[in-house]
Amino acid sequence: MKLLDALHGSYVHPRRVRLLSRALAELIPEDALVLDVGCGDGSLAEAIHEQRSDVRIHGIDVLARSQTRILVTPFDGLRFPFFDNSFDVVTFVDVLHHATDPLRLLKEAKRVVRGTILVKDHLLDGLGANVTLRLMDQVGNRRFGVDIPHNYWTPRRWQETFDSLGLRIDTWKPRLALYPRPATWLFDRSLHFVARLNPRVTE
Repeated sequence: MKLLDALHGSYVHPRRVRLLSRALAELIPEDALVLDVGCGDGSLAEAIHEQRSDVRIHGIDVLARSQTRILVTPFDGLRFPFFDNSFDVVTFVDVLHHATDPLRLLKEAKRVVRGTILVKDHLLDGLGANVTLRLMDQVGNRRFGVDIPHNYWTPRRWQETFDSLGLRIDTWKPRLALYPRPATWLFDRSLHFVARLNPRVTE
């Protein structure tokens, strides 16, 4: 595991930050105030800001670190410490599958956002997906003390959850090519997605 940890930290993680920041930056409206839920050290938020200087990003995290690249507020993992409609965008980047109650976090996002919710997460889709996702989580998160409940959802369950919350999928980006070859053949496949969600307009 030490070799995998070293490879992930020195090569995979920087590539992931670069590609994900590019994909997310394209989906954020102009001059947006963004809440990054589960922001870690803020490296992804910083990379987004480098491409979108008009965007302001505030982070929250259950495991708030002593050194971060953006302003981070600790929270209890259940309720966001902000008023209703405080942000233009809320982002979850590989966060919901670590939560014991992902639905509650999505409800909180809907409460504090006045616009868009961006979700990057995993898909339990295809042969060996569960085993592959467990390995990825161990390598990427074990050393940081992050809970790993193996809470992976199928595409159908994601769709049903968004529908139940009245969230419309405006953009769906699968196959993000986050890993270099040959690792992409094992770790990318149909295991990742980015979705831009907006509240459904009811008449």
